[in-house]
Amino acid sequence: MKPYLAIAAGVPLLLVAGVACTNYLLDPYLIHQWNSPQVQRLRQPVEKLNAWGKAYAIAVFQPDTVYLGNSRTELGLPVPRSGAGRVFNAALSGATLGDAIRMLQHVRQSGPVHSVTWGIDAPSFTLAAGNSELETAVVASDGTYLARRVLLDLQRAVSVDMTRASLAMLDGTAERVCRASLAHYGQRDADCMRHRIAGWGGTGAVVAARTREFLRGAGPSEDAMPALERTLRAACPIRWRLYVNPTHAMTIDALYRAGRGAQYENWLAALAAMGQRVRAAGCDARIYDFAGFNGVTSEPVPREGDRSDMRNYWETSHYREHVGRAILARLAGGPAGPDGFGAELEPATVGKRIAALRAARGAYLSTHPYEAGLAQRVAANYAVGL
Repeated sequence: MKPYLAIAAGVPLLLVAGVACTNYLLDPYLIHQWNSPQVQRLRQPVEKLNAWGKAYAIAVFQPDTVYLGNSRTELGLPVPRSGAGRVFNAALSGATLGDAIRMLQHVRQSGPVHSVTWGIDAPSFTLAAGNSELETAVVASDGTYLARRVLLDLQRAVSVDMTRASLAMLDGTAERVCRASLAHYGQRDADCMRHRIAGWGGTGAVVAARTREFLRGAGPSEDAMPALERTLRAACPIRWRLYVNPTHAMTIDALYRAGRGAQYENWLAALAAMGQRVRAAGCDARIYDFAGFNGVTSEPVPREGDRSDMRNYWETSHYREHVGRAILARLAGGPAGPDGFGAELEPATVGKRIAALRAARGAYLSTHPYEAGLAQRVAANYAVGL
């Protein structure tokens, strides 16, 4: 090969290698960090490649207790910083039941797990992928995972978006708003959510959109319940604590108004029956219901244009950390609320639970006309594909 041809071929390769190494070392998306100074830096409020970063952190940290679920669990369930166990919030934004099962596979391949806390809700109760970043290559399948991640992360480093993020870090133009979830052992930083809601115009401006987003979920699907049961039975020694997320009462009311109330009730009954079967097989599995119409979920929402905050919620889809602490206390053996907040789902009592749900909805509608009207508009738009 003539020298000028060698130079022409070599220069682009050197440039690509230089970009890959720079992006890999700066790691603007924190895809291969754990307990490092980079994790503590302030960054943009939306975490890109969060599934990559959490998967790497899990492989290094090897938690023995994990939280699974979607952004509701990711934002709402705090991770204790003291105690003998290693706890990590492995929930992912937009995750379905299927995504959570895949993340559990990764966690179990990375090390022994003693306890799983798993947040679920009906619309995301499907095996379809919801988090597009949880790619097959990111999930551990054998003991070579961390070695493979070096190559995988180098490949991902050769990208325009990561290069732009690296340049923003170097020239000081990168956003510095909040910390990554890795700084909080997987829990999303509340400052990130606070910044985003302010940018959207306050809570009152987003309650309808968040309720609509909840309603658009495709679950529960028929294949999801058997898949969940197989997952629990396959790892019976694990302590399983599943809970129905306490989304705002407007979200459940919208399900009823969209003609999905019977489906939701059947799902609750099926959860109770599945839990009983798994316990009969010798597994330590309990399922609790925090949703519906109770003192937590029935909080009034701000009107559109009202920028004031809610106490229990960021908006109708995501509950705040003090609600998450109440959930963890109940899962640890504390009492359920007098209004059914955290009632255990069991075949012997689920019928009464559903009857109480219907009655509580009737009372809620009579005392929350604004929320009822807003849920009705959301459901009507959903019916025509809006």
